[in-house]
Amino acid sequence: MARITAGITTSHIPAVGAALDLGKTAEPYWHPVFAGYDWVKRFEVEEKPDVVVLVYNDHASAFDMRIIPTFAIGCADGFPIADEGWGPRPVPPVTGHPDLAWHIAQSCILDEFDLTIINEMAVDHGLTVPLSLMFGQPAAWPVKVIPLAVNVVIYPPPSGNRCWALGEAIARAVESYPEDLNVQVWGTGGMSHQLQGPRAGLINRTWDNAFLDRLTTRPEALRHMPHIEYLREAGSEGIELVMWLIMRGALGERVTELNRFYHVPASNTAVGHVVLRPAI
Repeated sequence: MARITAGITTSHIPAVGAALDLGKTAEPYWHPVFAGYDWVKRFEVEEKPDVVVLVYNDHASAFDMRIIPTFAIGCADGFPIADEGWGPRPVPPVTGHPDLAWHIAQSCILDEFDLTIINEMAVDHGLTVPLSLMFGQPAAWPVKVIPLAVNVVIYPPPSGNRCWALGEAIARAVESYPEDLNVQVWGTGGMSHQLQGPRAGLINRTWDNAFLDRLTTRPEALRHMPHIEYLREAGSEGIELVMWLIMRGALGERVTELNRFYHVPASNTAVGHVVLRPAI
């Protein structure tokens, strides 16, 4: 059967993708950011995942104010790169795994999660930057991807507990899939940052690192954290961190932390990254 072998979190800052695309990774400002992903690049070469369920939020590329699904799963054969206003990123198109995606959709919907099924969708930096951070600049991505888009842009976003429960439902779906697949679940977005208003540029190192600690050792506290705490402590865009709880819920109660990286700033944003292994 298919199995979830690792969970990975990372920020998906658009400027990080631009720095990579423009060859700026060795510059003093950017080098510490990219060096923080050297470990996971080696890890991915060794792990050779077949499929990544990649949890991210769309930034008005596939969805707009007309349609805002809370949870949407991409079930297509492939996903083109979105033009976010300055042309698509120069990265390979994303290859899907429609058989597993449809299986997850069916399993989760029958498990009483109302996923929106998407058969045509362009993917933006929320999905492509994490792929670049894990795999660099290949001619083709070495993994198939199931995009799982979460609304954390328009109020109300889903609760942390609902995200955790969806992760559990995804784990049940993967475990019931008959093909032998090495599956990873990635949660992306965050960490603390605010892009507008009087608090623009907010970064909260202490809160971010406490969040990373709790993600590994005390996730129960995160399941029931109210939205207002994310907004107050991590800024208006810090709410993206609820997406990490989908990954965490998919791994089960106990995990082993294999690697952690935290760095500020990167385009006025805190960079957070963790690699977790579910307990056997």
